Amino acid sequence: MRYLILSDIHANIDALEAVLAAAPPWDRALVLGDLVGYGGAPNAVIDRVRGLDPMAVIRGNHDKAACGLDDGSNFNQVARFAAAWTYQQLGPEYREYLRQLPQGPTEIDEQLEICHGAPFDEDHYIFDAMDAHRSLQTATRPVCLFGHTHLPVVFRAVDGEVEGAIGLPGTSARLGPERAMLNPGSVGQPRDGLRDAAYAVLDLEPDASTFEFRRVSYDIDRTQRLMREAELPVRLVERLAYGR
Repeated sequence: MRYLILSDIHANIDALEAVLAAAPPWDRALVLGDLVGYGGAPNAVIDRVRGLDPMAVIRGNHDKAACGLDDGSNFNQVARFAAAWTYQQLGPEYREYLRQLPQGPTEIDEQLEICHGAPFDEDHYIFDAMDAHRSLQTATRPVCLFGHTHLPVVFRAVDGEVEGAIGLPGTSARLGPERAMLNPGSVGQPRDGLRDAAYAVLDLEPDASTFEFRRVSYDIDRTQRLMREAELPVRLVERLAYGR
């Protein structure tokens, strides 16, 4: 089974379309949350994601805030503004779609589960080996995919220790018997210093499973123009250009 892995699209329709155009053939899509928030095209992104008929979509913290399930009190001022703006832009059926998204973790099969933040807390950020260690112990499947940090990375449990590595564009992580936590990075708002949209392709095979980190450029100028016209915060507009 070959999965297209999408996370943290953040209402960036241009980045999402670029990813879908560039992705190699895949069987089913998995979406790790935060379809909306920050960006200027929330309705279009939801429509596009639904049209993919994903095997699973889970909610992110921005999805919760944008549909009224969460008040965004833990957000900074810019993120709260974007969540409130998104709420106003979403039609009732789009808000309801976000409200109905399940909370992770979600088990996909005997090998794989997905979450937004961490298996033990959907809003927790996994930045380091300590958080990854707790997540690896909590996960119910050998392979767990997560998002939330916008940083492509792989963590593995090896001989009782946790090893971490940055997911560089075009590289693949071979998945063996050790447990693994994998983050594809963000489609719509990368934060690793690279401006290209990030996604991943997961091949789950009995003897040779791989997780390939992929990047693709998109029309950032158009995306920024759309955000400026929506009068979204300047910081959100500018950060797309430098991937931070």
